[in-house]
Amino acid sequence: MSVLFTLVMALVIDHFIGEPNRYHPLIFFGNLANFIEKKLNKGTSQQRFIKGIIGWAVLVLPVPLIYLLLIWTLPVYLILLINIYIVYWAVALNSLNQHGMQIYHPLSQDDLPQAQHFCSYIVSRDTSELDAQAISRATTESMLENGHDGVTATLIYFVLGGAPLVIVHRLSNTLDAMWGYRNEQFNYFGKCSARIDDLLGFISAKITALLFVIIGLFNGTARQALNNAYQQSQDYKSHNGGWVMASGATVLQVCLGGSAVYFGKTVVSPQLGEGDSVQSKHIASSLTLVKQAVVLWLVIVAFGAWLV
Repeated sequence: MSVLFTLVMALVIDHFIGEPNRYHPLIFFGNLANFIEKKLNKGTSQQRFIKGIIGWAVLVLPVPLIYLLLIWTLPVYLILLINIYIVYWAVALNSLNQHGMQIYHPLSQDDLPQAQHFCSYIVSRDTSELDAQAISRATTESMLENGHDGVTATLIYFVLGGAPLVIVHRLSNTLDAMWGYRNEQFNYFGKCSARIDDLLGFISAKITALLFVIIGLFNGTARQALNNAYQQSQDYKSHNGGWVMASGATVLQVCLGGSAVYFGKTVVSPQLGEGDSVQSKHIASSLTLVKQAVVLWLVIVAFGAWLV
């Protein structure tokens, strides 16, 4: 029950307070990651790869290891408070909703420049030439994928491995977002961070996809959502993202994927999901789906606690 209480309290705090504007741990972590990258990301490709491993270890491992050492000496109530805080700073449901809706509202008012501007905050593709449909697609994809990376994965891994695993996943995912690019600067230095993030997200992505599938039972899309998650993720650039987006898009009954421009290069992604062409209304629908998955996971945890 303490696990369920921790998750609920962290989500309540996130709902009412959201991410702190100042002194957020991930802001400090990001600044430190930039500093280390500038110092280490030099030399031959092999040297950069090795330094990338060192950089990941230096940035990610100390905090969870220190917490594991301290946990044996701290009183139970203090551990509970720390766990709530860790889940709170790691989960990003409030932030995800804010980013999605600040794109949805301009689109619903036909304010394309404003929607393009805010869309650039959450995707790495070039948004300056995107029309309303392309922005809706990019945002819906981001809501589903980041709904896993920044929300459900945190809740899942706290149940599976406690606060230390939450810390490792969240910091690794942040490093992947900063270093996991396949370009000249990060192709070797960021390879370790990208691979570890893929490994850490493997289980949570499957569970998130299954949560979407269960939700799909209510509109008859469950079987196809599971089939698409397995089949379509095979050809997608991100195995974990493919599972989450294919299942989520199928439940939403829309098609994701297609062409997009990344750093001046056009990349064509395979189809994810099936149904109608994605529209602005599906941004709000994707956020609702993520929230439903959160509630469903809490129900599962509560049921498991009741059985124990």
